[in-house]
Formats: sequence, C-alpha cells, structure tokens
Amino acid sequence: MELEKTLLRKVGEAIHRFKMIRDGDRVAVALSGGKDSVTLLEALLLLAARAPIDFSVCAFTVEQGKFLRPIEPLAEYLKQRGVDWTYYRDKPSLRLLEDQPQHGCDLCSRYRRRAVYEICSGLGANVIAFGHTADDFCEALLRNALFTGRLSALPPITHSRDRQFRLIRPLVFVTEDITRAYAEARAVPLTPCDCSLRTGTVRRSLRGLFGELEKEYPHIKENMLSAMGNVDTKRLLDPRLLEIDRPEPFPILSERD
Repeated sequence: MELEKTLLRKVGEAIHRFKMIRDGDRVAVALSGGKDSVTLLEALLLLAARAPIDFSVCAFTVEQGKFLRPIEPLAEYLKQRGVDWTYYRDKPSLRLLEDQPQHGCDLCSRYRRRAVYEICSGLGANVIAFGHTADDFCEALLRNALFTGRLSALPPITHSRDRQFRLIRPLVFVTEDITRAYAEARAVPLTPCDCSLRTGTVRRSLRGLFGELEKEYPHIKENMLSAMGNVDTKRLLDPRLLEIDRPEPFPILSERD
C-alpha cells in the first residue's frame, strides 16, 4: 500500500535523523485513542518487525474520564493485533474531574504526566513515544512566535527530568492527512477524547490559517519543518547568538538628550 510506504518512510526518517530508537529499547506508545497515536503504534509495530535494530513495542492508555466512546472496541482491536496494551484508570484525574470540572489543561497534563511515568516504569520501558504530528510542530512554532514571544516548537527527542525515559515524537514529518487516511484504511475503532473537540481559539485560528494557505501553497508545512532544521542563528535578534564585539556599552540616551 502506497500510503503505508509513505508513512514508514517518514517515520523511519525521523527515527534515523534524531536517533530516537536504539538497539534493545522497549518503546511504550502513549495511545490516546485518536488517529495519530494509533497510526504511530501501527508504524512502530511494522518497523519493529523489519528494522535492522532490535526493539520491542508496547502501548498504554491513561483514562482520565474524558473519552467520548467506550474503550472496548479499541481494546479488542489491539488484542487481535497482539499488542501488549495497558489500560490505566487514573484515580487522581477522575477525582479532579469531580472536584474541579472546569480545571485547566495544565493541571490535567500534570496529572497525566505523573501517570505516564508510573505506567512506563512498570512496563519496563525506557522510551515513550507520543503521536504529535507535523501539524502540531508547525502550529507550536507559530503559536509560540506570535503569542508567547519565543521562537520554539516541540522537541522531536528529549528526556524526562531524571533521564529515566527518552521521549520521542516519530510523527514529526507525518501530516494529519496521512494519519487520518491510514486510520481509515485500517478501520481502526477510534476512541476520541473530549479534549480533542475543545480546540482553543488560538489553535483553531492557526488551523484555519494553515488551511487557507495550503490551498495556494500545498507544501507550506514541509517548508516550515525544513526551516526548523535549518536555523540561521546570525539572522535572529538574540544577542547570545550574535557576534557582538563592542568594547564599551553603547550609552542609552535619556529623554532630555
């Protein structure tokens, strides 16, 4: 299938370029129930069977009380695929939903992060794979530049604070049109989360902007991804990155001057 070849080529490129997966790794896929994480799991399962390095793949799902459909169809699908899957009901998150139904994303994310590390430690995994796509990287770059004053996006590879886990995002070069088409082709029973439907105003605006631009410039996301890997530090405004040779500080003029 041509779609599968494209997916594996792009995921393989990301893994190779950023050295995401190494010999002997046990990779735990954070399975949210949506199209992106399911596509990531399928890609890694295929690569584990074909790649020249030896690594294993498992998956886990954190239940925080926000799934819009029953999880059983997805569980049955994973069982048929022979996936080692852990379903974890996070009691602190469920209590949070009862006590503070209007809690923000930051608090929910903090609870989820704690649960993720606890689960993966029990699974014996040393690598955690997240399903952020090329769209997420591009949106993060624009969001940070336009609304936070920082030139940054998402890291394709990083580590947990104690360096127990390597955190990877192998879909960095894969756009959502690919994950959507692949999940449909595999007839995966998706289990969307309520959060996925609550797209914030900024994110909704950025997605609309990309949608309009791509009508005329279909490769705009590819160009943005390329730009993130081709940074000319001498043409930015951060003094730490510039060769400033000034023997004495330039005097700042007062209003009277």
